[in-house]
Amino acid sequence: MTPSTILLLIIVYFGTLFYISHRVSRKDSGNEAFFTANKNSKWYLVAFGMIGTALSGVTFISVPGEVGAPSGEQFKYFQFVLGNAIGFIVITKLLLPLYYRMNLTSIYGYIEQRMGFFSYKTAASIFLISRTISSAFRLYLVVIVLQRFVFDFYHIPFAFTVLISLLLIFSYTYRGGLKTIIITDTLQTFFLVTSVFLTIYFICDRMDLSAIGAFEEVKNSNYSKIFFFDDFFGSKFHFVKQILGGMFVTIAMTGLDQDLMQKNLSCKNIGEAQKNMFTFTGIFVVINIFFLSVGALLYIYANKNGIAIPTDLVTGKPRTDLLFPEIALNHLALVPAIVFLLGIIAATFATTDSALTALTTSFCVDFLGMDKAENSNKKNTVRTRHLVHISFSALIFFIILIFNSINDSSVVGMIFKVASYTYGPLLGLYAFGLFQKSRNVNDKLVPLICLLSPFFTYLINENSKLLFSGYVFDNELIVLNGLITYLGLYFTSSRSSEKISF
Repeated sequence: MTPSTILLLIIVYFGTLFYISHRVSRKDSGNEAFFTANKNSKWYLVAFGMIGTALSGVTFISVPGEVGAPSGEQFKYFQFVLGNAIGFIVITKLLLPLYYRMNLTSIYGYIEQRMGFFSYKTAASIFLISRTISSAFRLYLVVIVLQRFVFDFYHIPFAFTVLISLLLIFSYTYRGGLKTIIITDTLQTFFLVTSVFLTIYFICDRMDLSAIGAFEEVKNSNYSKIFFFDDFFGSKFHFVKQILGGMFVTIAMTGLDQDLMQKNLSCKNIGEAQKNMFTFTGIFVVINIFFLSVGALLYIYANKNGIAIPTDLVTGKPRTDLLFPEIALNHLALVPAIVFLLGIIAATFATTDSALTALTTSFCVDFLGMDKAENSNKKNTVRTRHLVHISFSALIFFIILIFNSINDSSVVGMIFKVASYTYGPLLGLYAFGLFQKSRNVNDKLVPLICLLSPFFTYLINENSKLLFSGYVFDNELIVLNGLITYLGLYFTSSRSSEKISF
């Protein structure tokens, strides 16, 4: 597939998104539509669109790539996915009812009412930092693919590729915000899901495998081990660690994250929001099985055809997350290549456009108070929102450039590693608020506690083998981080004269 063909496909794709954005936002581009989609979203559209937001280009490329990683990961990621499913159920039954009872625009309004001003600003700041970093990582992954297979051909610098990508996202989200995202993400999720199934079909067709034959091929390969029960202390792949990590990372990165919760809060009522979450959870688990199957089939195909894992052009090290694009774009026919491109573009931009909207919403609501009655009629609030939108786009741009200069590991691992440190304090804050209703925090100490918690978590993680008889942390590190925050809040809190009701 030539770079010119890829470029033409990208232009057509984004032209479609611009058209949808124009149609959706032409009659209403105010703050209420941007922040909450006027609380009139259809639950089934939200459920389907959330698949694209939750999966991202990381799942699309890195998860299949890690199936055959030298570390022997195989299908161990599915253990993490099962933990995710448990986390989604906790969110549905515990957090969503709370947010709807309080009629929140920003979910960090709960922290403001429960703990106070400084706690509120701390929680919102943690989200802004965490989501900005994770969104930059996710967009980085698709940009390096576009750079390698398209823009290097035209001798366009990496920084300019990043800038073009962010300008495209900004241009179709800055007016309609969430109201536009609900529709565009539905379309993008359709491309993502379709591309997964078609990719499996095309690879099987090239290897003359039926559906049953492909299942047997994957089952009998060296890539299909799902459950790891050996070496609890020393292995990062152990079932318990993956389940705990998946559960608590999901609670923190979804249930305590303005991005995905903002979509849920755009439904008409709690009943529809919960239907959305249960439906989304079922689809999420199933689609990840197919992503892992794609990974196994890619490695089987590569081994049979002598295709080597691509190497990083800078470090020279193998990059497993480039195997999928290498095979799709250089070793299959035109149609499979188009299917792959639509999938990765849809997955990544569905995540980044949603995150950019959520970051703008959080800053405008949590720091500028645009949801407050006294500010709702002020002039130029829409213009201010546009400036905030531009600022976060610029911030993501610079973070991607920094990450590109230092990255030497798989993006999927890096995202969850960073999440363990950045989202952990949010986990501790909400756990304290929900389970210690007879105690009040020392509001002014909360920012310090949330700063110290990741620091102590890092020290413990670096010395875990020595401290815990050879124990090695993986994604469950977020539980430790949240626990340290929780204990810090508890020992600096005081008993309340009456039990808090929310």
